[in-house]
Amino acid sequence: MAVVAAERGRGTALAEVARELAQEGFTPHYRELQERFSSRAPWRALREMGTDLWLDSADLAEIEPLWTREFTHCTTNNFYVNVEVQRGRFDEAIPQIARRLRAAEPALSEQELIYEVGFVLNCRVALSLVERLDATVSVELHPAFADDVPTSVAYGVRYYAVCPERFLVKVPLTPAGYLAARHLGERGVPVNFTLGFSARQNYLAAHLARTRYVNVFMGRLNAFVKDNGLGSGDNVGERATQATQVALRAFREREGRDRPLLIGASMRNAGQVAALAGLDVFTIPTKVAAAFVAEMEAHPQPLTPVFEREFPVPLAPGVDERRIGLPNLWEISDAYRAFVAAVDREDVSNWTGADLIAFARDHRSRKLSGFRDWSEEERKAVEADGKIPNYARWAADLAAGTVALDDLMSISALHSFAVDQRELDTRIARLLAAGEAA
Repeated sequence: MAVVAAERGRGTALAEVARELAQEGFTPHYRELQERFSSRAPWRALREMGTDLWLDSADLAEIEPLWTREFTHCTTNNFYVNVEVQRGRFDEAIPQIARRLRAAEPALSEQELIYEVGFVLNCRVALSLVERLDATVSVELHPAFADDVPTSVAYGVRYYAVCPERFLVKVPLTPAGYLAARHLGERGVPVNFTLGFSARQNYLAAHLARTRYVNVFMGRLNAFVKDNGLGSGDNVGERATQATQVALRAFREREGRDRPLLIGASMRNAGQVAALAGLDVFTIPTKVAAAFVAEMEAHPQPLTPVFEREFPVPLAPGVDERRIGLPNLWEISDAYRAFVAAVDREDVSNWTGADLIAFARDHRSRKLSGFRDWSEEERKAVEADGKIPNYARWAADLAAGTVALDDLMSISALHSFAVDQRELDTRIARLLAAGEAA
C-alpha cells in the first residue's frame, strides 16, 4: 500500500501539494547568516583537524546558544520530530494539512494520509532549522519503508525536492537500505546512510550504497557492553569508529573518490569528541557539545588525532570477545572483502533487500555478511529489548554466528526509532479523528 501511495505521489497533485505545505512560510537565507554567528576556539581546533561539525538536535532553543560559524549541519530523526509533535507544535496545523492533502488525493487511505502528514511535519521541522541557521539538515525516512526499496526511493526524491539546497536524506542501514541509498544517489539525492555500527557494514556501503555519508553509532555500542555486564563499555564504539575511518580513507584513496565520509554518531560524552578529533564528521548532541566546549575553554589542551590513538576494550573476566562478535565491529576479513567484491560484480539495479540476503546465502556468505532474514517474532523480541539488545536473549546466536552483533544493533536501532514514529503517527491519527469529528 505504501508503495502505491508513494509512486502515485511522485510528480502528481498530491506530491506538489505536500511540497507546498512543507514549504509554507519558509524564508531561506542561503549564505547570508554566517556573520551573525560567533566563533569559538574549541570548534575551530576541530575544524582545523578536518572534522566537519554538526549538531544532533531539532530543538532550536537548545541549538542556537551553541551554534557557531564552525557548524554546518543538523541531524533530525523520528525521535526529534516526535518530540516537537508531542509538544503540540503542530496540533492546529495537522487537520488543515490533512484537508488539503485529501483534496489533492481523495483516495488516500488513513495510513497513507498519516504518511503524507508526517512527511510535511518532518519537512517543516527541518526547514525551521534551515531558515534560522542556514544549516544543511538530514531528514529521515519513515521506518515503515526500511525494507521497501521503491517507496524509500520515492519518498527520498520527494524530501530532497522540498529543499535541494539544504536537505540530506537519511536512509537506514538495512539490506533494502543499501539498494535504496544507491538508487537515490544515482538520482542526485545526497544520502546520510544511518544506523551503521561497524567498519564492515560501512565498507559494503562504500561499494554498494555509494552514499555521501555513513555512520557509526558509537554510544550504543559502548552501552551494549556495559548494560549487559560484559565489561566497562569503554572504547567499543570508539574502536569501531576509528577502524571504519581507516577503512574508508583507504577506500577513497584507492578508488580516487571523496566519499563516503564517516559520521561519528551517538556521542555520549565530551571525552569522545576529544578522542576522535580528526574524524570526517561529528554529529554531536547538544548536551555533549555544551560539555565539550565548556571543558576545553576552562582547561585548553591540544587535541590528538584519532589515528594516533589506541582504543583498548576492557571486558569482564571470562568474557570472550569473539563469542559476543565484537571483532566484527572493527575487522574486515579477507573473506568479507571477497563477498563485497562479488556483490560489486552483480547488476543490482532491480534487486530488493531479499535479493541481497539471498545472494549472500547462495554464496554461502550469509553468516559472513551479517545479514539475517529477521522473522516477525524476532523483530518483536528486538523491539521489546529497546535501544540496547539483551545479550542473554541473543548470546547463543552471537556465539554461533547466526546473528551478527552489527546487524543486531542496526535492527535494534531501527525498531527503537519505529517506536518513536508510532507515537508520532498515533498523535497525528488522533488529531485527524478529532478534526473530522469537529
